[in-house]
Amino acid sequence: MMQGKGRGQGKAVTARVRLAVMLMVTLLLAGCAGAQTIEERHPDDPWEGFNRRVFVFNDALDRAVLRPVARGYDTVTPQPVQTGVSNFFSNLGEPRTVINSLLQGKPGNAGIAATRFLINTTVGIGGLWDFATHMEITGRDEDFGQTLAVWGWEESRYLVLPFLGPSTLRDAGGLPADTVTYPLYYLDDTELEIALTALRVVDMRAGLLDLEEMIRGDRYSFIRDSYLQQRRFEVSDGELGDDPFASDEFDFDFDDDDFAD
Repeated sequence: MMQGKGRGQGKAVTARVRLAVMLMVTLLLAGCAGAQTIEERHPDDPWEGFNRRVFVFNDALDRAVLRPVARGYDTVTPQPVQTGVSNFFSNLGEPRTVINSLLQGKPGNAGIAATRFLINTTVGIGGLWDFATHMEITGRDEDFGQTLAVWGWEESRYLVLPFLGPSTLRDAGGLPADTVTYPLYYLDDTELEIALTALRVVDMRAGLLDLEEMIRGDRYSFIRDSYLQQRRFEVSDGELGDDPFASDEFDFDFDDDDFAD
C-alpha cells in the first residue's frame, strides 16, 4: 500500500510525489484485463468497463515511452540527485496545501505548509533539500479533491483518466484548481515549463519502479482499491491523527450555525 507521509531528504519518494504518482499510476502498472468479464462490480466503480479500457490505453503509453525513460533516468541519476528533484517538486506543492488547508478550516496545517515552503525555498536551496523535515516541521498534504470531500462530497465514483490515471469524479473536479495553484502553471517560458513537467513525470515514474513487485492478482483492481483507500486516509487525516502542531490559538472548530446566515 502506497500511503503515508514520507517527506525528508533521506526518502526518495515524498508524500506529495506519491500522491501525484497515484494520479498517474495507470501509466505505470495498467493491466490487460479490460477484456475479461466482470461478474461482481465494485460499489465505487460502476463505470468499470470504461475504466478498464482507459487503463489499457494508458498502459500502452507507459510501456512504449514512460517506463523505458524512467529506467534510464534511474540508472544514470545518482540517488541523492533523485531525492533533490523529488524534494524540489514537492516543495512547489506547499502553496496548494496552504490554500486548501485554509479552505478546510485547518489554519494550523496551513501555517506549517507556509513555514515549510519558506524554509525549504531559502535554506533548502530552492527546495532541493527538505530542511524543514530535518527540523521536524511536517504536516499534511491537502488538495482540492480533499477540500471538496471536507465540504461534503465524501464518497465519489472511481474514474480512470486518460494519461493521468486513477481518480474519482470528485478528485477530477478538483484538478483545474490543483493545476492553477501549482507554480509551474505561471511560468512564462513554455519550453522550460514543458521540460520541468517532463522531469517531474519521469522522476515520479522512476520512484515506483521497485514498487511494481507489490502488485498481485488483477492489477486494475489492486490499483483501484489502493487508490480509493489512500484517498480515504487523506480525506480523514486518519493516518496522522490529530495535528501535533495545531493549538486552540490557531485552529478553530466551525459549526453549521456559523454559516447559517
